[in-house]
Amino acid sequence: MKTFLVSVLMIASGLLSAQTLTNDPAHSRLGFAANHLMISQVEGNFTDFNVTLSYTKEDLSDAKFTVNAKLTSVNTGVEARDNHLRSADFFDVAKYPDLKFVSTSFTKKIGNEYELIGDLTIHGVTKSVKLKAYYNGMIVNPMSNEQTLGFTIKGKINKNDFGVGTEFPAAVVGNEITIVSNLEFPVKK
Repeated sequence: MKTFLVSVLMIASGLLSAQTLTNDPAHSRLGFAANHLMISQVEGNFTDFNVTLSYTKEDLSDAKFTVNAKLTSVNTGVEARDNHLRSADFFDVAKYPDLKFVSTSFTKKIGNEYELIGDLTIHGVTKSVKLKAYYNGMIVNPMSNEQTLGFTIKGKINKNDFGVGTEFPAAVVGNEITIVSNLEFPVKK
């Protein structure tokens, strides 16, 4: 009976330590870059997005990330280009307004580097993608006095795999899209 009670208490304490955090929008960015005319890159980001991070283990080995972004919020700094990206030529936001990513694994590699694998849905197409995640640590934010976790996520996807901008040759808009996301997660008390 005593062993049973200890087991129940251990399980309960594990459940109580479960964390689900939401990114701090003022200190997070969901960014991308695409080659243009094979001579430069156009960078952009999504301004309306949220990321949740759930974990129960202190070493984050069971971390799960979920990303939701409104594709209407695409921002490259040029309104005409942003409107074109929202059109049926690219994201077709009238039919497919959201981007979604749900992680399926988070595996420690070397130092602060992890392999982040998950299902990415864009333009009605879901594909498994592999990204690199860097855990930048935890610190007490001096402005809010909240513990805050930081991550950088990097990777590459092929826009054609998702049916985005397939009418444009790679010489105009590169097929490979670079993803760079910086995220801060305050730990609410």
